[in-house]
Amino acid sequence: MKLFGHPRVVTMLFLGFSAGIPLLLIFSSLSLWLREAGIERAVVTYFSWAALGYSFKFVWAPLVDQLPLPWLTRVLGRRRAWMLLAQCSIAFAILLMSSVDPQQSDSSLTLMAMAAVLLGFSSATQDIVIDAYRIESAEVRLQAMMSATYIVGYRLAMLTAGAGSLYLAQGFGSTSESYSYQAWQYTYALMSFAMIIGVVTTLVIKEPEQRESVARLETTQDYARFVFLFAVAVAGLISVYVLSNEPVLQLKASLAELLRNQALSGTLVEVLRLGVALGVAWLLAVMLVKLGIVRYTMVERTYLMPVRDFFERYGWSFAWLLLALIGLYRISDIVLGVISNVFYQDIGFSKTEIADVVLIFGILMTIVGGLLGGLLAARLGVVRILLLGGVLAAATNLLFMLLASIGNDMFWLYVVISADNLSAGIASAAFVAFLSSLTNVSFTAMQYAIFSSLMTLIPKSLGGYSGSMVDSIGYQNFFLITAILGIPVLLLIIFAARRFEIHDRSA
Repeated sequence: MKLFGHPRVVTMLFLGFSAGIPLLLIFSSLSLWLREAGIERAVVTYFSWAALGYSFKFVWAPLVDQLPLPWLTRVLGRRRAWMLLAQCSIAFAILLMSSVDPQQSDSSLTLMAMAAVLLGFSSATQDIVIDAYRIESAEVRLQAMMSATYIVGYRLAMLTAGAGSLYLAQGFGSTSESYSYQAWQYTYALMSFAMIIGVVTTLVIKEPEQRESVARLETTQDYARFVFLFAVAVAGLISVYVLSNEPVLQLKASLAELLRNQALSGTLVEVLRLGVALGVAWLLAVMLVKLGIVRYTMVERTYLMPVRDFFERYGWSFAWLLLALIGLYRISDIVLGVISNVFYQDIGFSKTEIADVVLIFGILMTIVGGLLGGLLAARLGVVRILLLGGVLAAATNLLFMLLASIGNDMFWLYVVISADNLSAGIASAAFVAFLSSLTNVSFTAMQYAIFSSLMTLIPKSLGGYSGSMVDSIGYQNFFLITAILGIPVLLLIIFAARRFEIHDRSA
């Protein structure tokens, strides 16, 4: 028990709170704000793409790991400098969102989207550096305790940003019947001040001891060239999206007419556009390496070696099966979760009822599920609980069909939230253990960043179309589809279980 009072363990409680503030301000709270402002469901769920920074954080993780910040790194150290920059960026992004009334005009909605993207990018950056700080700041015996207090802090922040923001917005006078921009403005402004907890923690804690990294860049010129490589690749990706708007709209219309399904056609076209954009970014990076602007050995150490190691350890066919499992395991609950708060509001629940049941009670049930999942995984094995979590995640989505038919009923809302969050907690506990077991200790940061990014990329990309899907097929059919999406996941787990064995990484 004394370990819980260790300064490093207590520190993670506050850093966990700092990391947990932004997430729901992009998802559930923002969704309700936009719906109250009269924004269409399809547009509301598109905003979930603002959090795709979490899904691509492995791309700039090496920069956060190696790039010094002018003056700040010299004063605070490598980890604390990046931590402070990310926290200040998060606070600024939330304040920027508070200054925009999405109901005012299309340009206001665009500015809101840009602020949400900045919030997602900054928050993902903070996650990268906090993970690195946790690993480097304490010995192995403290890591489990530090992770536990981090999760507690994260969940408390979710209560603050989730339930807290809904209580504040309603208290300041905004309801589904009577929208008030000023109420949401005050709410988000107060949420930005919550980041003070993280900022003060960063200024008070000590920088971890400097550890040499095999991927460290050697000169100022190397830093500049590596940043240039990253900037060119990102510019290429953004350019594809900007320049392809008109052709993509035409292709969506043609495909929708052919398939007679607007949501499916939109999803297929956007997946294609994402693939093309990533391909262009990759080609630009390769070109810069070929021209000698960036040294190949630098890119190899940073990006290629962790990937190569994974495929060499598991073999090509099994490695791809594992990656498919990682990318699809959370698809049922994440796709549904994007529109869940809008659904609760659409069937008549108020913001305070959503805050009480979905956020406060739901998060508590998730914590219980996580503890239960960890206990079951320790006794029965990670892969078995991974399969149980997959079954429960898909099955509980069917309960949403029942709630959609019943409507505004608090008893059934409690039943659905209990089952959904318990299953999510069980699945998450097993899945984190599964991902951790896949990593090589020589490439932990990069490989775990890849796995955690892949885990949310496909579900969040598809979740952005959940509003369009509901508009096309209705809530009940949408919930049925999200349950069916879990079936391939179960097959992947069964195939993987035949060859995969959890190893003790500390051995």
